[in-house]
Amino acid sequence: MEILKGIPVSPGVYIGEAFLLVGEEVRIPERFVPAEKMDSEAKRFDDACAKVGTQLDAIRGDTESQLGPNFAAILSVQTQLLRDPSLRQRILDKIRKDHYSAEYAVAKTLRDLAKVIAASDSPVIAQRASDIFDLEKRLLNDLLGEQREDLGHLQRPVALIAHDLGPSQTAALDRTKVRAFATDVGGRTSHTAILARAHEIPAVVGLETITTDVAGGETVIIDGNRGIVILRPDERTLARYRKIQQEFEAFEATLIKDKDLPSVTQDGREIHVLGNIEFPEEVRGVLQHGAQGVGLFRTEFLYLKSGVMPDENDHFEAYRKSVSKLNGRPLTVRTLDLGADKIDRNQAYSEPNPFLGLRSIRLSMKRPENFRTQVRAILRSSTLGKVRLLLPMITAIDELRWAKGVVEEVKAELAGKKVPFDEKIPVGIMVEVPSAALQAQAMARECDFLSIGTNDLVQYTLAVDRGNEHVAHLYTPAHPAVIQLIKRVVDAGLEFDKPVGMCGEMAGEPVYTILLLGLGLSELSVAPPSIPSIKRIIRTLKYSDCQSGAQEVLKMDDANQVLDYLKELARKLLPSDIRFGGI
Repeated sequence: MEILKGIPVSPGVYIGEAFLLVGEEVRIPERFVPAEKMDSEAKRFDDACAKVGTQLDAIRGDTESQLGPNFAAILSVQTQLLRDPSLRQRILDKIRKDHYSAEYAVAKTLRDLAKVIAASDSPVIAQRASDIFDLEKRLLNDLLGEQREDLGHLQRPVALIAHDLGPSQTAALDRTKVRAFATDVGGRTSHTAILARAHEIPAVVGLETITTDVAGGETVIIDGNRGIVILRPDERTLARYRKIQQEFEAFEATLIKDKDLPSVTQDGREIHVLGNIEFPEEVRGVLQHGAQGVGLFRTEFLYLKSGVMPDENDHFEAYRKSVSKLNGRPLTVRTLDLGADKIDRNQAYSEPNPFLGLRSIRLSMKRPENFRTQVRAILRSSTLGKVRLLLPMITAIDELRWAKGVVEEVKAELAGKKVPFDEKIPVGIMVEVPSAALQAQAMARECDFLSIGTNDLVQYTLAVDRGNEHVAHLYTPAHPAVIQLIKRVVDAGLEFDKPVGMCGEMAGEPVYTILLLGLGLSELSVAPPSIPSIKRIIRTLKYSDCQSGAQEVLKMDDANQVLDYLKELARKLLPSDIRFGGI
């Protein structure tokens, strides 16, 4: 038995046969063709482009019908590349001027382009190299007269193992047969990860060596919750995971049945449980999981999907669609949180440490025209339902005051044009850095609500890059310093009667639910699949027990001690059928 640790990108557990996607790397030798065959070679390339274009259009159409236009737009990157005149001309020049074969011209040109992108300092941009590799493979498959491993004719369910999966491959997976996947490379912000979460396929990426460590037909366990893959599990491990699977499936059935029950503790404390989304099409899934609204709309994905800054109408349409589907439930729109690992592709500069650089609200202050455009769209949509405006990564009070000043200016502009908007639209801040938490009283005095973003708060508090495998073990929300900062923010909210929520990954981890309730949080916004379980846990608990537990945790000075205590408390307070999320 061997356990590989990777990056969890889509939750769930699957036990099954590994299907190894081999032959992905096709070596094309340098081959020249006679001058008299240049025209026929160029035609072969044009014909391949036409066939691949038809394939991509079909996959894109299927994706749009299943998930909506925003997810389908992810696949437009390859279509745009395929039909880009300058790129096509570079390939044709290699055929006509250098006398290269069509196969080698395609491989050489696209590989060179992919290497440039893969070498980017931005993880997000570097991951886009998979789009180019995927396009190259499709063109080569046609030119060589070979077919990609036929995933469409699988006879039984499998766990797909690959070096990487391109977006078009992921979108085209037969989800009745491909029940989970694991890859050597990849990250949480890749197109493949986004599509995996949309399809709710358990997935782990960044495993580095899984394609060389596993053989096709072997039994594997893919645990998308913990980010591990177990190869050749022994009988004891199989029995344990089968039990986990059975309990989880039974629990899921109960959760879905009870998903619309209120999230109120046994002694009457109500906690609002909402969902996090990237695209308007995800609202349906959020509601199907029983959410009471959207607690975080990550609007930067409207930009990241295309690389083109959304205009006012693009923004407005996204918010209009979302609000209309929520039927009176709240929609919390975070302004563009670009920078760090979500780099603006059109920026004319590079940063040695982008996580400490020009990102989030700082970038909005640098480019106020983009911020004003988005604020106008948010204000216009605020008459259609309950809309809240959320500001990312506020580190100082002057940033909050600047943003509020812009909001007031835009309100005045709209009023002058007699464009309706909600005069009292709530404006809140993300508490993601220690400075904001330490100044929570001042922040709470001047905003309408606070939302704690634990992903960055933990990272900045502990000085740990959560994407760095060498220090990832030091990244933990259970650190007493993190918990003390959360408590400080909640206390400030209570003092000024401002609601305090949390939208980071910590909010969706059941092992922390008792602590978060006990600290006094009034709202949790989580990934859609986590909503039913968090609501169920809340209904099981007494708020008074959570408060007592939180008080004990606040006395502790060691993260491991905190985590052990929370697990033991969960075993004591929660029913025996709740066994997931590390509990």
